[in-house]
Amino acid sequence: MNGGNPAEVAAAIAANVQQVIKGKPELIRMALAALLAEGHLLIEDVPGLGKTTLARCLARSIGGRWSRIQFTPDLLPGDVTGVTVYHQKEERFAFHPGAVFANIVVADEINRGTPKTQSALLEVMSERQVTADAMAYQVPRPFLVVATQNPIEMEGTYRLPEAQLDRFLMRLSVGYPDLAAEVEVIMDDRAGVSPDDLPEVVGIEAVRDAVTTVREGHVDPAVADYAARVARGTREHTDVRYGASPRGSIALVRAAQALGAVQGRHFITPDDIKEVAVPVLAHRLVLTPEAELSRRPTPDVVGEVLSTTPAPMARAGS
Repeated sequence: MNGGNPAEVAAAIAANVQQVIKGKPELIRMALAALLAEGHLLIEDVPGLGKTTLARCLARSIGGRWSRIQFTPDLLPGDVTGVTVYHQKEERFAFHPGAVFANIVVADEINRGTPKTQSALLEVMSERQVTADAMAYQVPRPFLVVATQNPIEMEGTYRLPEAQLDRFLMRLSVGYPDLAAEVEVIMDDRAGVSPDDLPEVVGIEAVRDAVTTVREGHVDPAVADYAARVARGTREHTDVRYGASPRGSIALVRAAQALGAVQGRHFITPDDIKEVAVPVLAHRLVLTPEAELSRRPTPDVVGEVLSTTPAPMARAGS
């Protein structure tokens, strides 16, 4: 595929990924919205549900470069971003790029890396560049980090800091498949079907063009105002100590633009904002100690904010 129509690009990738990821069309749709918004994706769920498989399927489906980093306690920041090495014969220093110099970077079990190694991703996730010895090196575009983490095996893990979480456009959960989908997964495993068997279905230029098209989508001021009020509502909620920052407001609109474009629209509606609000905002909230003690789910907080924040009337073609 050479064109950059977001709806066509998303449809081609979705059809390819669904050959391996069974019964999860909504998950795939949200992941594709993150890709076309050129945001980063955190996939969190219990072991064995296909978190890494989804990331690998996305990577295999597009052109360009991709890499995988297995985060462990002994992983060093230089393994992620790269290091400067002195070449004795040439009597000069040269930068050797790390694993982040790819279009899609799969950061597997990111919470098993030390805080120092996790922080090596902060600059590149935010600014799409790595600074080494006062020199800035740009990573390829589009650039997407797909990170996975397991929320139940906490031994030997390090909690992601708020600054790191805020750089992920969305946090998604895979969830258990239904019975029919699980049977398909079993049969595919017996047949040896894996992400490595997936063909490249979309060229990297088409993805770049689709990202540009998404960014150019029309945003009505009333919808932007609604997104800002939703983000502000998280800051004013009684169970929230720190709500979504302006980066969260921007992320809401960017994710909604991508979702609208995937559905073939060049504009966004309040319903788009509502649909992406939980995956975009829930992981950005820091609850009060009392709410944390009572195990208050952050998605419920976002749902309450949505229910109490009036949305503008959608205008066709707006």
